[in-house]
Amino acid sequence: MKIAIPYYLHKAGAGFPSPATDYIEEDIDLNIHLIKNVPATFIIRVQGKSMSDVGIHDGDLLVVDKSLKPKNFSTVIANVHDELVVKNLVIEKNKQFLTSGSKKFEDRVLIDEEADIFIWGVVTYVIHSVY
Repeated sequence: MKIAIPYYLHKAGAGFPSPATDYIEEDIDLNIHLIKNVPATFIIRVQGKSMSDVGIHDGDLLVVDKSLKPKNFSTVIANVHDELVVKNLVIEKNKQFLTSGSKKFEDRVLIDEEADIFIWGVVTYVIHSVY
């Protein structure tokens, strides 16, 4: 589905305000900017607070690419015992762990051959409201 949203040429400064114009140059298709591999990409909504310390909050939308190979500290969607979870992947000494990265949650799940755990995809973007 293509959704066109107005795109302003001027950038929004994060410092002192500058004079802005109401000039819209073109529409922008967020699919072009958020999705690199359409057939391998899906969006999933976050439920829970275990990833809040890394900027992923309850209700956020995650753009996930199943074609990407996760790296150390990638945020991933994993199937853990038939439940989808969002976690950080940590690779240490040829072992892989899933963790929330939160100080509040002491979670570190080992991914090994016996575990019923596999990575579904890599989170490429987090979409959340700031209002």
